[in-house]
Amino acid sequence: MNFESLGLLPTLLKNVHTAGYEIPTPIQSVTIPLVLSGKDVLGCAQTGTGKTAAFALPILQRLHETAPRANAKVIRSLILSPTRELALQTYENFLLYGKGLGLETAVIFGGVGQGGQVEALHRGADIVVACPGRLLDLMGQGLVRLDWVEIFVLDEADRMLDMGFIHDVRKVVRALPSERQTLLFSATMPPEVEKLALDLLVDPENVKVDPVTSTVEAIDQCLYYVDKVNKKHLLAHLLKDPDVESALVFSRTKHGVDRIVRDLKRQGIEAAGIHGDKSQNARQTALSRFRTGECRVLVATDIAARGIDVAGLSHVFNYDMPMEPEAYIHRIGRTGRAGRDGKAVSFCCIDEVKQLNQVEKLIGRRLHEEQSDWPMEVTTPTPPKVREPRPAKLTRTGEAAPARAPRTAPAARPAQPSRPVQHRAASGHAASGHSNSRPRTGTGRPVLRVNRRKHHP
Repeated sequence: MNFESLGLLPTLLKNVHTAGYEIPTPIQSVTIPLVLSGKDVLGCAQTGTGKTAAFALPILQRLHETAPRANAKVIRSLILSPTRELALQTYENFLLYGKGLGLETAVIFGGVGQGGQVEALHRGADIVVACPGRLLDLMGQGLVRLDWVEIFVLDEADRMLDMGFIHDVRKVVRALPSERQTLLFSATMPPEVEKLALDLLVDPENVKVDPVTSTVEAIDQCLYYVDKVNKKHLLAHLLKDPDVESALVFSRTKHGVDRIVRDLKRQGIEAAGIHGDKSQNARQTALSRFRTGECRVLVATDIAARGIDVAGLSHVFNYDMPMEPEAYIHRIGRTGRAGRDGKAVSFCCIDEVKQLNQVEKLIGRRLHEEQSDWPMEVTTPTPPKVREPRPAKLTRTGEAAPARAPRTAPAARPAQPSRPVQHRAASGHAASGHSNSRPRTGTGRPVLRVNRRKHHP
């Protein structure tokens, strides 16, 4: 099967061939006709199989063939992405595929000023690729309306849930029209994603090209048992191999990314790092240097795993084993794309054996073990850190202040019985309206009442 048999426009076919695509991937060959027919789609395929083109190409064709309202600058298609890198990458793909169709595309994400993004929306954008946070911010300011969205795409739904965006997604969905086409794509399909799909999709077509736990077969996966303190030496040694043309190194924490970059630079290896605490401009500069080959080593956290697509990435290094086994699939999926060969190398210390077992259980096989000059020698797991008690307060003389006695709640007072109200018998004066008795309150005190007569002129 080729792209010509999928019923795409000649302009789209030209742009696809210019991008270097010759044969559609399995998910593309199944999904594109479904989206062109207007059906809702629930797509599950491993990362690197071409999910973006699977929904971008038919969306461009549908919007081109359907005329918008006269002189209306409205958003006709919305794509939600979990990370800024993935949003930018999707935006660039729409620009690449949609050349010559006359459709405007805009991207919205946080971390930068909103002025340029708002200006692009005011000029008119048929397609908007957005991150949930900045999109809701602009909606709250009255700068974005979604009343005319025809096609809604939720990309990387499982990652969206992992990052805690589920409530933001539902807020965005409530602002969409009920009559729309909805596409949901995910690399994995946990029960939470299936539940979300039931709420968003109407009679969807299920597209599951690969098993949920599958990994790319073209990737050579291996494992090194190494102590934590020696990981930096092993990584520098492996990166000096001429076969490592470009490498993506994953760390579990943001501080770990900065530390790995410093260690590599001490070894004379140029490296760049990206994580959530870096500004968007710094992250884009690092990615640009990595893509152009100026820097052949990029160190990143898992948050960037879904937004990095570098053609010909030769190696992926798991410096730290991921806490969630599904993240292993997303990490190594950055290499071995489009049928190319790739290699994934994982480091495991004694404290990460549990995470390794979870990964091997998920992928259904044991990773091939390699030997190095830094074998694992520490076989006792690090004990968990015990929280130290707060230091005692000191007096002016430097001695420990005596501990205060805990406060006790005051004892409840017994309820006082209320006095019965005594009613005096009506006497002759009382009957005539002149009573010497005074009304009394609950405390027994008399209440003085002054009757003022109205003086009429």
